[in-house]
Amino acid sequence: MLPAQLSIRLRQSSRPLVNAIVNRQQLGPRRVGSAIRRYASEKESSNPPNAPKGFDNFFGKDKGKNWQKKAAAGGANNANKGNSNGGPSKPPPIPDPKTNLTTMVPALFGTWLVWRMIAPQENAREMTWQDFRNAFLDKGLVERLEVINRNRVRVHLRPEAQSIQSVSPYVTYYFSIGSIDAFERKLDEAQSELDIPPSERIPVAYKDEVSVASLVLNVAPTILMIGFLIYMTRRAGSAGGGSQGIFGIGKSKAKMFNQESEVTIKFKDVAGADEAKEEIMEFVKFLKNPEQYERLGAKIPKGAILSGPPGTGKTLLAKATAGEAGVPFFSVSGSEFVEMFVGVGPSRVRDLFATAKKHAPCIIFVDEIDAIGKARGKSGQFGGNDERESTLNQLLVEMDGFDSNEHVVVLAGTNRPDVLDPALMRPGRFDRHIAIDRPDIAGRAQIFLVHLRPIKTKAVLQTLANKLAALTPGFSGADIHNVCNEAALIAARHQKDEVTDIDFESAIERVIAGLEKKSRVLSPEEKKIVAYHEAGHAIAGWYLEFADPLLKVSIIPRGVAALGYAQYLPKDQYLYSIKQLMDRMCMTLGGRVSEHLFFDTITTGAQDDLAKVTRQAYGQVATYGMNEKVGPISYQDPNSEERFQKPYSEATGTLIDAEVRKLVNEAFDRTFKLLTEKKDDIEKVAQLLLTKEVITREDMENLLGKRPFKERTVYDEYVRPSQTITPPPFEEGDVPPRDTP
Repeated sequence: MLPAQLSIRLRQSSRPLVNAIVNRQQLGPRRVGSAIRRYASEKESSNPPNAPKGFDNFFGKDKGKNWQKKAAAGGANNANKGNSNGGPSKPPPIPDPKTNLTTMVPALFGTWLVWRMIAPQENAREMTWQDFRNAFLDKGLVERLEVINRNRVRVHLRPEAQSIQSVSPYVTYYFSIGSIDAFERKLDEAQSELDIPPSERIPVAYKDEVSVASLVLNVAPTILMIGFLIYMTRRAGSAGGGSQGIFGIGKSKAKMFNQESEVTIKFKDVAGADEAKEEIMEFVKFLKNPEQYERLGAKIPKGAILSGPPGTGKTLLAKATAGEAGVPFFSVSGSEFVEMFVGVGPSRVRDLFATAKKHAPCIIFVDEIDAIGKARGKSGQFGGNDERESTLNQLLVEMDGFDSNEHVVVLAGTNRPDVLDPALMRPGRFDRHIAIDRPDIAGRAQIFLVHLRPIKTKAVLQTLANKLAALTPGFSGADIHNVCNEAALIAARHQKDEVTDIDFESAIERVIAGLEKKSRVLSPEEKKIVAYHEAGHAIAGWYLEFADPLLKVSIIPRGVAALGYAQYLPKDQYLYSIKQLMDRMCMTLGGRVSEHLFFDTITTGAQDDLAKVTRQAYGQVATYGMNEKVGPISYQDPNSEERFQKPYSEATGTLIDAEVRKLVNEAFDRTFKLLTEKKDDIEKVAQLLLTKEVITREDMENLLGKRPFKERTVYDEYVRPSQTITPPPFEEGDVPPRDTP
């Protein structure tokens, strides 16, 4: 029965959890801490469970008692907690020894290898030739010599050297030599002096030894080069080569967006570009139903250039075209075609068009195409520009290579259509030139409606959009989005429950003039100068007929260098007369003239005003042909790049400079005369600014009365149109208001 009992005990020891349940039911086990007594005859033990034989007293008596107390407390807690089924909690998992060996063996091997590299190979001690001869050679203690690597001699001593010379048997002596011939000659001379016969002379052996450290140092450059190549291969593969690694560097980096899930933008999400949407809608209709055009013999244009200022929505319109047509959309930047490797750009262009043909019908959008599409052969450029021209040539070839029946449309966006190559703009390549300009007041209202949808506010969205559109002349779609986001940030910063009108006005000021600089504290004298400077602008614009209507004046520092600012409401106007330009120049010079009138000296605060006036004056004289002496001539060519030589002679340049100076002086004298008459009004406005720091149009009307001529601002036209149902008849000299879109 002993073998059967032994087998039973072995099976029980491999299943401790089953044993615990059986013993509890049959033998009534008693628990001491977390240890279970399997039999009633067993004694309670204070030693930890599973202690190997011979280690019973390893923990000590006190530690054993402490362990017993902790085990009892832990057992009580485990008994109270149990598992989710009401039974005892499971014991912690036992670590797998195979896993530990898998991690420990490489670690130990690496530690040994590093030790072998940095530790000396032997307990060696260096000595000189004289020490070697006096200590060992002359006393006959040398057994043999070994020349190592032709530059070092290892000395092997006789056994009696330990007692005669007190030499440790674990120390090896060596000395360096210059050359083998000199060493052999000196050794022969020394042995001849000692009268050692040739048959008993010291044997010399020659060996070449290579250490692990020197071997690693020799192969380190090769290992580093291989590692660098592997790293570059993986990087090129992850960047766009895919599984082909470095051999995929010529593959296109264009991102493909799926028409079902990733291109969700529609034309309804694009506001303020109605004309551009109508023109590009033809591409959408063709991609949706090409048979309608092909049965009549029509061919869809191969491409379209979307040009306009930054932030006007060129990329957004291209994505909306892909989303509306329901076709794949390939997006790539023009700079991604240009690399330092020769031939990569043309290869990526070929791969892009080959991929697009496989997914036809589809849309290719090349953003910032001026990176590769600049006019060729200008200013003799070399180097990397040759690669750019090769990329452009390949793009021209590919656009000629695919037919309109392949149903691939190429859209390109750029901020500088004037620098593009004429071959790229000709019919047959980019046939359509769609200009996307900054939106007018109606377009701004539509864009505000789009960006106000996620904003939490109680205001009527249409009314709020109209108001904000009137307060943001010249803003692009990106600026409008920034205004809405800044308003929400300001409201959240003040812990508001909703975004109010004050938050939107603060956001507009933030976008126009910059962040309010509360830390920039002006001295009383500087604050007074800024107040009178801004009051001069306000009064000059208040009494000049063609100046823009004033909205707000502030002396709170903002932005980088703005110590104060005046905000106006210009109309969406495209043509300006000489009188209108002169009134604008006088209004701009109002701050400098006010400093002349109220202070003994002038300051540098009018630098920005003088720069604006100078640009306006040069524009009238040299660009718009509004000067009698220079004549109706324009010396500005917007299609030409900046040149080193001016397009006029030195005499003409002198005449232009003289007329510009004369025009600015006339505007200054006119402003000086006007503000001298209205000096008391400047004083009133300046004192009110020093008191309130910010004054509005209503404050100006309460202080000075209404403007001395009839006016109707854009704000009144678009926000409050119900106030004047029937407009009054125009009198001679009045400027009719522009029709709202």
